[in-house]
Amino acid sequence: MISLEGVSKRFPDGTLAVDDLTVEVPTGSVLALLGSSGCGKTTTLRMINRLVEPTDGTIAIDGRDVRSIDVLELRRGIGYVIQQGGLFPHRTVVQNVMTVPRLLGWDRRRSRARAMEMLDLVGLDRVLADRYPAQLSGGQQQRVGVARALASDPPVLLMDEPFGAVDPIVRTQLQDEFLRLQSEIAKTVVFVTHDVDEAIHLATSVAVLRPGGRLAQLGTPAEVLGHPADDFVAEFLGADRGVKLLGLRLVSTLAQRPLDAPVGPWRLDPTHRTWLHDAGAVQAAVVEVDDSARVALDRVLGSDVPAVVVVDRDGRPSGVLGLEEITAVPR
Repeated sequence: MISLEGVSKRFPDGTLAVDDLTVEVPTGSVLALLGSSGCGKTTTLRMINRLVEPTDGTIAIDGRDVRSIDVLELRRGIGYVIQQGGLFPHRTVVQNVMTVPRLLGWDRRRSRARAMEMLDLVGLDRVLADRYPAQLSGGQQQRVGVARALASDPPVLLMDEPFGAVDPIVRTQLQDEFLRLQSEIAKTVVFVTHDVDEAIHLATSVAVLRPGGRLAQLGTPAEVLGHPADDFVAEFLGADRGVKLLGLRLVSTLAQRPLDAPVGPWRLDPTHRTWLHDAGAVQAAVVEVDDSARVALDRVLGSDVPAVVVVDRDGRPSGVLGLEEITAVPR
């Protein structure tokens, strides 16, 4: 667990970057520090691994005050991922990933074996191992950065805008890869982002920071989206926060209409997943029970018939959803 209690940082020029911040990150969970530029997100992250020393307050990892830990020992136990990977340009991919194991005294053979395992873990082909960072795409460089951060199996992972410098398609792929990794390795993660969708998608809890580094709201993504603490939080999250909230709800949690319920003049042929009407037939839009309500909404809005057919994990139709069911407030 990571805990920050009453943490503040005032720089020598008088700038108050972080002001009396108290948050906890339970072991194996992901905290997103969310806010606009200049709100103290990166400063907070850097105080955890003592790249920046706090002016006031206490930061502890598993009950140990980080100031009581030798700084090199502390940092070797924390994975750190930054924008564009922060790779050493004169070292190959495998040499970059071997960095911390070698600093920990591992021999070259063991370090290289571990590095190759990490490339597999983050979904990189081993043929890239002996290439240099400049020979990789931006997305590949970010994967190398994550592999390097995980090479020594640290319990804590700090990520500073890790996916912010790649194109939207690659960014989505990297976010999904992060979720897959986290489901397997369950690190305690703090990551910095200014992207609301990214925070909602990746985090267990979200800390929204005001300018000046004061905590505006801390809660689960659903709590923050569904019940903003004040106008500042609501405005920062955006007018479409209700749509974002749908991304957190699964189709399986929504009430469904029976398969034989008509949708206006349309009736469903569930065997062929086709809507039938006197004027003809239309192929039905389909969602799976593990899709989000937001996916269902997108498919309804893009369909000729204002409803989607829900199929179970075996592909069998189980019910129908319209806008009323998708947008209903949970009880």
